[in-house]
Amino acid sequence: MMARITIRKAQGTWTVRAGGAVLAESRNALELTEGDYPFVIYFPREDIAMAFLDESPQSSHCPHKGDARYYSIVTKSQTLENAAWSYAAPKQAVAGIRDHIAFYASDNVTVERV
Repeated sequence: MMARITIRKAQGTWTVRAGGAVLAESRNALELTEGDYPFVIYFPREDIAMAFLDESPQSSHCPHKGDARYYSIVTKSQTLENAAWSYAAPKQAVAGIRDHIAFYASDNVTVERV
């Protein structure tokens, strides 16, 4: 059975912060909800300071979304391994997240609505 996935425009302005820097700020972020999991915010690439991200060799496969590739966040003080991910060629049902990146919120990475 396929998990129910919904994608909608996230309300308001969303940011990502790490290492004292704002990595992303967007009014065009998407909110993806999958089954009973908490929603995930996907940021358009054009709203992300891509210079902070290094593509990682890690990948994963989701039967509902497709193949994900990962990114590490590089700040002046640390590298946060595999802290973000995207689907370069998502399945048709979730095509809206193409050219978007999501970030794992943690003690070192803040994803929030401002």
